[in-house]
Amino acid sequence: MLNKINFLTAGESHGKGLLGIIDGIPAGLNINKDYLDFHLSRRQKGFGRGGRMKIEKDSAEIYTGIRSGYTIGSPIGLIIKNLDWDNWKKIMEISDDRINQKKITLPRPGHADLAGIMKYGFDDIRNVIERSSARETTMRVALGSICRKLLEKFNIHVASYVTQIHNITDDIVDHKINVNKINNESDKSPIRVLNRNIEDKMIETIKKAQKNGDTVGGQFKILVSGCPYGLGSYSTWDKKINAKLSEAICSINAIKGISFGRDNSSNSFGSELHDEIEYRSKKFIRTNNNAGGIEGGMSNAQNIIINAVMKPLSTLTTPLKSVDIKTKEVKLAHKERTDSCAVPAAAIVAESMTCIVIADTILDKFGGDSIEELSQHFKTAQF
Repeated sequence: MLNKINFLTAGESHGKGLLGIIDGIPAGLNINKDYLDFHLSRRQKGFGRGGRMKIEKDSAEIYTGIRSGYTIGSPIGLIIKNLDWDNWKKIMEISDDRINQKKITLPRPGHADLAGIMKYGFDDIRNVIERSSARETTMRVALGSICRKLLEKFNIHVASYVTQIHNITDDIVDHKINVNKINNESDKSPIRVLNRNIEDKMIETIKKAQKNGDTVGGQFKILVSGCPYGLGSYSTWDKKINAKLSEAICSINAIKGISFGRDNSSNSFGSELHDEIEYRSKKFIRTNNNAGGIEGGMSNAQNIIINAVMKPLSTLTTPLKSVDIKTKEVKLAHKERTDSCAVPAAAIVAESMTCIVIADTILDKFGGDSIEELSQHFKTAQF
C-alpha cells in the first residue's frame, strides 16, 4: 500500500547475498555506507541470537542511485554479501547439478515449510527455507535506513524497545524519555529493554529455552515522533496510515499481532480511553495519547505508538513431531540453525519498515523530486 516509494528485496538465506532496490527517494539526500552499516549492526545484536550472527558482518554495498554521497533521484541498488556462502556453495549451487544433494522432507510445525511445498510443488523443503528465512529482513533494514535518513531531515525519529520476553513483562508504563533518545538507551541492553531491573529475568528465560532446545517470543513498542497532522487519510481503506503500518510490520517473520496506542484498550470504557482535546497557545493539545498518535487513519501530530507481538521462532533444536512428505512416516521435524530469541532484532526490522511507511506518507502528502523542494513543501506542515 505504498504510493510514492517502491522497494524489492531478493536473495536466499545461504545464497551469495541479498539484493535490494528502492525507488522514489528524492534527489539530494546525503547517504553514506557507514550510516547503513550502523543500523545493520543493530539488527545483528540481542541476547538469544544463534551462530549465524557470529559469521556475518553485514555491510551494504551501494551499487546505484547515489553519486558523491547524495541521491540522484534514480533507483538505489544495494548488495549485502552472505559470508556464510562459503560454507553452503555445494548445497546452494546455481547450476542444475543436484544429483548428490540431500533433500529436506520433514516440515517444521509453525514454519512456511509445508504450506510452501504444497503451494509450489517442491519435493525439497530447502527451496522454501531459503527465501522464507528472516535473513531477508537484513536488506529491509538497509533500505529502511535510507528512509530513516530522509525522516531525520524533518526531525522525525523512529525508535523501539522490548516490553516482554515470554511471560516476563516490563512493568514501567511511562518511561518519560524522548523518542529520539530511546534507541540510545535500549541499544545498551542485550534485550533492548528500558527497564534494566527485569533484564536479568528475561536473559534467564532465554537461557532456559536454549538449554531445552526451545524458543521464546515477546512484544516490543515502536514510537515515531515529529509527524505532522494528516499523514494517511480516512477517505479510502488503503490510505489509512494504521493500515499501512500494520501491513508493513505484520510482513515481518513471526509477527502475529499489532495494536496502536494504549495496551489493552478494549478493557477500557470510551470515557476512560479517548484523549480529550484542549486549545492552548494557538495549538490543539491532548493531555494523553491513548490513541497512539492515529485517529481515523491519520496522524494527529502526537507520537505514533505501535505495539507488536512476536511468536516463538518455529525452528526448535528439540524438534516437534512432523510427517515426512515423501514416505508419510511420522518423524521429528527438520532441525535448522536458529535463534532462541529474536525479539530485539525484530524490533529493529520493525523500525525500518515503519521508516519506509512514514517516508512514503510524507512524500505522498507534501511531494517533491528533490530534498530542497520537499523541504519547501514541508514548511506547510501543521503540528
